[in-house]
This record gives sequence, C-alpha cells and structure tokens, in this order.
Amino acid sequence: MILLSRRGQLALAAVIDIAIHARPLPVAAKALAARLELPPRHLEALLQGLVHANILKGVRGPRGGYELARERRRITVAAVLRAVSNGGGAESSDAPDCLLLRQVVAPLVEAAGKIFLDKLETITIDDICRRAEELKLCEEKGKGGDFTI
Repeated sequence: MILLSRRGQLALAAVIDIAIHARPLPVAAKALAARLELPPRHLEALLQGLVHANILKGVRGPRGGYELARERRRITVAAVLRAVSNGGGAESSDAPDCLLLRQVVAPLVEAAGKIFLDKLETITIDDICRRAEELKLCEEKGKGGDFTI
C-alpha cells in the first residue's frame, strides 16, 4: 500500500538530494532532474512550492540552483509533504459519498493519517541523509580526480 503520493515522494527525494549535494554550491535543477531520472521541467513547480514553504532557497546566477533554506535537522518529512500537498481535499470527484464512508471509513482514515503525519514530524531530513550515507548512497559514480594534463 502506498501512503504517499508520487508528488510527495518526488518532493522528499528532491529535498534529500539537495541536502546531500548542495555543498559547496547550490544544486542545479538540471543536475537534480538527471539524478532523479526526470525531465528538468517536471520539477520546476515542485521546487518552487518548496521555496515558497521556506524549505528550499533558490539561488540565481550562472552557478545558481537550490539549497536548503534551513538546517537539515530542522526540516521534517511532514513539513516537506505539507508544502507540496494539494490542500488535502477530495482526490476524485467520482468517489462514492455514502453514510458508511462519511461516518465510519473517513474518520478512521483521517485518524490513521494523523498518526502517520505525527510520526513523520519526528523524522528529519538529517535522519534520512545519515541513513543514505550509512548505505553509501551519497557517493557519486565516477567521482575522483581529473588528472588530464
């Protein structure tokens, strides 16, 4: 069962990638898209939403890109997901609207969702980055000195 939308998953992946790769220079959207195996235009609106939510900071100029707006230990997974959510409204207008759903199923799902988000409030981007580092997922392929003369 998938609990996060594709948009939420992409937002998390983008923020984590930026947290890992934005030193010493910001991460270019093109490089980020390449690592996430997406077309660059696919991420523009998502990244702008994260900038407006004060999770990312856009840096202009030839060496511009995106970097974290705050320390990675001060950004929670829940904050990232809230920044890219569509307001939490009904996702489909053709969903049935019956008494059983309104009075039994919806309150249960809402309560479970609250517990899920409460747990995500305890997980920071730093926690995820440390895990990625432990698994050696942060090492770029082909990284090394260029000894061409």
